[in-house]
Amino acid sequence: MAKISFKLGELFCGPGGIGCGVELACASPDLDAKIKHIWANDIDPAACKTYENHFKGAKVVNSDVHEFVDKVVAGKFSKIDALTFGFPCNDFSIVGEKKGLNGKYGPLYRCGVAILENVGPKWFLAENVSGITNANQKSAFNKIVDDMRKAGPGYKLVIHQYKFEDYGVPQARHRMIIVGIRSDLYEDGICFKVPAPSGKKTNAGQALANIPKSATNQELTRQSPTVIERLKYIKPGQNVWNADLPKHLKLNVKGAKLSQIYKRLDAKKPAYTITGSGGGGTHVYHWSENRSLTNRERARLQTFPDSYVFHGSKEQVRKQIGMAVPPMGVAVIISAIVKTFQKKSYKSVNASIEE
Repeated sequence: MAKISFKLGELFCGPGGIGCGVELACASPDLDAKIKHIWANDIDPAACKTYENHFKGAKVVNSDVHEFVDKVVAGKFSKIDALTFGFPCNDFSIVGEKKGLNGKYGPLYRCGVAILENVGPKWFLAENVSGITNANQKSAFNKIVDDMRKAGPGYKLVIHQYKFEDYGVPQARHRMIIVGIRSDLYEDGICFKVPAPSGKKTNAGQALANIPKSATNQELTRQSPTVIERLKYIKPGQNVWNADLPKHLKLNVKGAKLSQIYKRLDAKKPAYTITGSGGGGTHVYHWSENRSLTNRERARLQTFPDSYVFHGSKEQVRKQIGMAVPPMGVAVIISAIVKTFQKKSYKSVNASIEE
């Protein structure tokens, strides 16, 4: 069989979590494939610089996504036959206002749909938080899925909630992934299935071991004396709410109490979900040292290689890392997509919704 190849475009590319996952998949010796990065778009200039410096052959455009998509539809960028887009999760996240399609960010999935409608790539991968299934009394997700299915030439969809810690990612990160393959290609016997979990668990202690001194993005965050004192009372796996704290170190918070506030990692378990937010005790805290993690440590938990350099301020880098999709998790899915087109078998599960 001839080596399979695709030309890839990315919307909402961020620093390149999905792109890096594509690279990892294609580097596997059992996958005879080439996926070339053609173009990418994001509104965050620091993220675009990170992406551009890693994927030097791609045309990276820092602009409003609507303006960019209009140009793609008008034929001002090279043709692609594969598309990925992790559309913004702000209006679907359990920690947000949950506005869904009524919010500022919720409708942005339509930018990906516009590419499907007007360009008709052979396949696409769309990603969002698990909370998307409950937005707008569950009607938002149904609308999104229906629009993707009917776009352009039509697509067969396989929808699945991936628990990335089951795929070797050292982090409990659950995401809805929609893989769409053009309907006319399904008629040729190309049928995607959800790749089976690896069964391998990687804990935080393993993930953060032996970081080389030469690694970038290792700046420490200056911790206040109060935070340092508070952390001394918080055991691995505990947070500020369930630790036995003196009265003067407790937080006076009414209403919802997020479990990640001043939560220490447990070195023997996968990390809890890394986010792009900062402040208020959300930086993710080391299990034994009285400090928050460095950005390189966060990147390790997200499975970016140490050679991956993030550009921007410390806060900008933290946001990039937290908003990214874990490359190792992406690699598993991309590998399954490629093998689907090669009509090769792979271990799969039946825990998907096929449309």
